[in-house]
Amino acid sequence: MIDVVAALIKKDDKFLICQRSSKKDNSLLWEFVGGKVEKNESKENALIRECFEELRITVKVGKLYAQQIYKYPDKIIRLSLFEAEIVQGVPKLLEHNDIKWITLSETAMYQFCPADKFFIEKMLRQ
Repeated sequence: MIDVVAALIKKDDKFLICQRSSKKDNSLLWEFVGGKVEKNESKENALIRECFEELRITVKVGKLYAQQIYKYPDKIIRLSLFEAEIVQGVPKLLEHNDIKWITLSETAMYQFCPADKFFIEKMLRQ
């Protein structure tokens, strides 16, 4: 099983989503910023590293929002979504095709990665 972390970054009534590159799995689908946890790395440190590598932002990691195990055809991931706050920087397009700040009511306009849909549905229920 692959441990993957993601950040729920909010600003006012919006949250940050990223569109995957056309060169990656789930190409052009939307997701929360994040990535794989490396060996001997905490989930929190992995999230800080991934946010910096992918968007050049420094985040403060908060509490775990939700976690799920998702089975893709070729792998199984344990995806942990943490609340996070940008403490330095402005998100930059380095690895993604696009980035957006959206409201919950706008989520239906975007196609999310299968594993991320669980978190969107949870947010909509609250």
